[in-house]
Amino acid sequence: MVSRVRTLDWLTEAANTRRTLGLHRTPIARRQDDSVIDLASNDYLGLVRHPEVVDASCAAVRDWGTGSTGSRLVTGTTTLHCELESELAAFVGAQSGLVFSSGYTANLAVVSALSGRGALVMSDSASHASLVDACRLSRARIEVFDRADLSAVERTLQTRQEERALLVTDSVFSADGDLAPLTELHALCRKYSALMIVDEAHGLGVRGDGGRGLVHELGLHGRPDLVITATLSKALASQGGVVLGPPAVREHLIDVARPFIFDTALAPAAVAASRAALAVLLREPMRAVAVRERAQDLADIVGVAEPESAVVSVVLGDAIEAYEAAQYARSQGVHVGCFRPPSVPEGTSRLRLTARATLTEDDLTVVREVLGSVLNRSLL
Repeated sequence: MVSRVRTLDWLTEAANTRRTLGLHRTPIARRQDDSVIDLASNDYLGLVRHPEVVDASCAAVRDWGTGSTGSRLVTGTTTLHCELESELAAFVGAQSGLVFSSGYTANLAVVSALSGRGALVMSDSASHASLVDACRLSRARIEVFDRADLSAVERTLQTRQEERALLVTDSVFSADGDLAPLTELHALCRKYSALMIVDEAHGLGVRGDGGRGLVHELGLHGRPDLVITATLSKALASQGGVVLGPPAVREHLIDVARPFIFDTALAPAAVAASRAALAVLLREPMRAVAVRERAQDLADIVGVAEPESAVVSVVLGDAIEAYEAAQYARSQGVHVGCFRPPSVPEGTSRLRLTARATLTEDDLTVVREVLGSVLNRSLL
């Protein structure tokens, strides 16, 4: 006889298991007057509250209303969207751009629309979850590679049976801030006629001349076999995502990418904020330099190697230990990120510190005292 249980009883058991392993998560509501020093957000350039960015967003609400009112192909495309696409493309050295409601949907769209059954997609083992999910939805053959094993990448591309192949990777990996070997990977893609898709979510505004990203820094921008994705929610202080590349890619996504066709368009207020943030960065390119300098300050404080991006990772190992360290830091006035599985591999739970260009010397003095205390407690 089949045992009868209530439909959702298994959720309680699963939740208890997560709590035992230190993997339970609770959203923490920020207050408008929260005085903690923020080392957890992705506001790399410190533009979220910049007067010009705020004013541009408010003006867009007055001009266009609070929402986009529909998908991009119905009523959701405004002149603001078109202007932002052109400006972002010019900034990173691409021929065209297409804005999405998030970086997540941008990745889902470009990978699924450019692959499909009968194609090969190669994905870096540390790729962001949005790229992982995009691969799963692509219906293509998926091969996961380690960015340090270029010979394995070459063997897979060389021996593939599929006519079309894509290689997807982050430029800057979100958990540890390390850089992908884009030059070497692109050379292999070109050699074996594969398209390369690079997620610049954590590179835009941080790496390259004036924050134009790692692709631009390495001289790979504008290549016909390379497509960039990025998010507007980090260095550009807003919300949304974008795909940047050849016009043929843009046209194809408009026609077939489901996250573009069926999703409600990004709200005009977010588009306007991104444009304003980009304008500030163009006028003040040293913000990109400043965020790297503050990252070095944070690395010196916690005693880790020189960072390659705005991300400074302090691996503690145990998930419970990392969670308790983050909670203690917040109680002392410093908010740090806590990355645990599935965001990182088992046994590598960590404090993830993100630098901000506008961190002051006074901020760093407090951070030095608090994190010193946190790490001393963790090492006991």
